[in-house]
Amino acid sequence: MTKPKDSFDYEFGGPLGTLATMIFLPLITLLLTHWASVGRLEFDHILPSSCSSSIVLLPSAINTFIHSSVLCPSCIDVTILQSCALVILLWFVFQVALERMLPCETVMGAPLPGGSGNRLPYRINGHLAFWVTLLVLDVAWPRWVDVNDGKGGMASSVLVFGRAPLTWLYDHHPTLAFVTILWTLLLSTYLHLKSFGKGLLLAAGGNSGNPFYDFFMGRELNPRWGTFDWKEFCELRPGLIGWMILNLAMMSKQYERLGYVTGSMILINSFQGLYVWDALYQERAILTTMDITTDGFGFMLIFGDLAWVPFTYSLQSRYLVDHDPHLSWTTLAAIVGVNIIGYLIFRGANSQKDAFRRDPNSAEVSHLTFLQTKRGTKLLTSGWWGMARKINYTGDWIMGLSWCMVCGFESIVPYYYAIYFAILLVHRSIRDDHMCQEKYGDDWGKYKSIVPYRFIPGVF
Repeated sequence: MTKPKDSFDYEFGGPLGTLATMIFLPLITLLLTHWASVGRLEFDHILPSSCSSSIVLLPSAINTFIHSSVLCPSCIDVTILQSCALVILLWFVFQVALERMLPCETVMGAPLPGGSGNRLPYRINGHLAFWVTLLVLDVAWPRWVDVNDGKGGMASSVLVFGRAPLTWLYDHHPTLAFVTILWTLLLSTYLHLKSFGKGLLLAAGGNSGNPFYDFFMGRELNPRWGTFDWKEFCELRPGLIGWMILNLAMMSKQYERLGYVTGSMILINSFQGLYVWDALYQERAILTTMDITTDGFGFMLIFGDLAWVPFTYSLQSRYLVDHDPHLSWTTLAAIVGVNIIGYLIFRGANSQKDAFRRDPNSAEVSHLTFLQTKRGTKLLTSGWWGMARKINYTGDWIMGLSWCMVCGFESIVPYYYAIYFAILLVHRSIRDDHMCQEKYGDDWGKYKSIVPYRFIPGVF
């Protein structure tokens, strides 16, 4: 049931805030890819040289940006645009095929809202898709090769298999980002229209009645084609694996140029490759996250999953192709230490919570203390979760900081991730806190008195 508009709990600044976000996030994505290539915050080719703070010059600034190569890379070359569009389409279809065809474990999700107790089944095989994708791109990429018969006759084309030309992704990186943004708009529009069908379960937070707000938040909670779940699939497959492939493309380009791969490039591929694999190996864990259980599948998640993650999270590797700082091995070793600390906190906390959810009486978690809520849920008050309520976020951010550090300290551009991620995690923790307050009532206040810190024990 839709809340009356005057009582609806809007997030993200309400309709105007979400509309502004839908406009500026794609622009920021394209700007970041441009800044990573030049290695600095650079506006010379985006704003007119005469531009100042005067509002009179705003129309000129907007016109210059619209016609810049940053906003629409390769727009004058239809062939490149078509090629990039085809690559993005085939990539998405390929990942769908892997999800459908590879062996899987069927896992039931959390109970759906409404008190029915119903659960949706999910196909869990993301880690297999990860390895099959790597195998195909390394040894099974198909291409046609012209072969001469050696007798002066006409050459014939033969289908051969080998390594994919990943450097092509570097060469067309901005255009691929642009085309992906268009794809997220199309998919968001389709799923928004689909949500008006009969008998569909709508997300409470995306059913305000305001078209801009609902388009951004997502009206339908779990849009599906039969057993194919759009939200769970997009949450992990095309974007996360695509992020890793873009990193490998940047490493290939650096090797093509230098004849070797630098320590920083090795580390960023290792750090982020492990992060992606870990997320896919622990795929079932996302079934209890807010993204799956609470948020609708609208532009916010679609753009984030398919465009923002692969093209901005790969920013460090893109930066390193042209601006590698050639850090000393001592510095690189210290950065490895930072990443390990973050990973141990992140994985230790998440694994502990997952183990407790599965069986609170198991030997690995039976010693932990907890608060029994009136809803029947048990909230951990010791172990990792006795240190801080979002201790896993702390580990996640520390890992992200180490990714930025491999780029050295000469430019702020690679550090966008640490800055953005800190803001994201604080905002998400506030959303979580509000949701838990509504969910647990007075018990949440008791829990916060036992575990008073949010991120850093004794500090925050």
